[in-house]
Amino acid sequence: MKRDLLTILDLSRDEIFYLLELAKTLKRKWKEGEKFPDYSKKTVGLLFEKPSTRTRISFEVAIYRLGGHAIYMTPRDTQLSRDETLADTAKVLSRYLDGLVVRTFGHNVVEELAHNSTIPVINGLTDTFHPCQVLSDLFTLMEKRGNLENLKVAWVGDGNNVAHSWINAAARLGFTLWISCPEGYWPDEKIIENARNLEGKNIFLVSDPREAVADAEVINTDVWASMGQEAEAEKRKEIFRPYQVNGELLKHAPSDVYVMHCLPAHRGEEITDDVMDGANSIVFDQAENRLHFQIALLAWLLG
Repeated sequence: MKRDLLTILDLSRDEIFYLLELAKTLKRKWKEGEKFPDYSKKTVGLLFEKPSTRTRISFEVAIYRLGGHAIYMTPRDTQLSRDETLADTAKVLSRYLDGLVVRTFGHNVVEELAHNSTIPVINGLTDTFHPCQVLSDLFTLMEKRGNLENLKVAWVGDGNNVAHSWINAAARLGFTLWISCPEGYWPDEKIIENARNLEGKNIFLVSDPREAVADAEVINTDVWASMGQEAEAEKRKEIFRPYQVNGELLKHAPSDVYVMHCLPAHRGEEITDDVMDGANSIVFDQAENRLHFQIALLAWLLG
């Protein structure tokens, strides 16, 4: 039976740890020049409504390293631009491709494509969730810490799609997650409630970012205005200014705290140069590990 990855909750706890271990193994094999799994007859489509650096390049390179072939498409490159339905598109692409990565606005788009596909569909980002980002971030933390036991993560900034995926990860794995956002910019209440009904008993929401980062092992942030929110950017700069991840905020966290940012960063807004380029930053390790985790994900879903 085909599997999809639309949210982290599509995976069990055991499956998440299996993928993290697989990513570790495949990364080591690649670095040491060992034989890699062969998916030379596999073709994966990348249907992107939103532009991308890391998601597009990491998935394309991941497919190539497995020996397969990637086809990049935007809606205007397909008959979606002439009102062909998502359902019909999914049924046709299923006859041609072995998998489909989708980066779009509405989460309903990936749901409809997955529902009508006979091939695995991967959510490369929607306005609601970004599962590949957070799963690869967990892989980075596992590399740094050795495990994910007793993990304490702080999220500072906008309660956006990446924050939602951190909430789902906490629901599956049971680690402690502190979220600090300005009033009116919290994560979706239904997503939080659902997480707490699973294993997300240790999810805390606080207004003061200093409280969120106290005793945290990880401080995580993202841009204050995501794609599609450009009209709000100036307004958000004023509202979010107290939530900047800077040297002053790090004084309230352990000296060895890890700092993460899923990129792209608006330096001088949500994060300062001295923090992003400082000793605590693992931002570019994160970016690299998008590739290694997605190799493992594709190997699993296509295998």
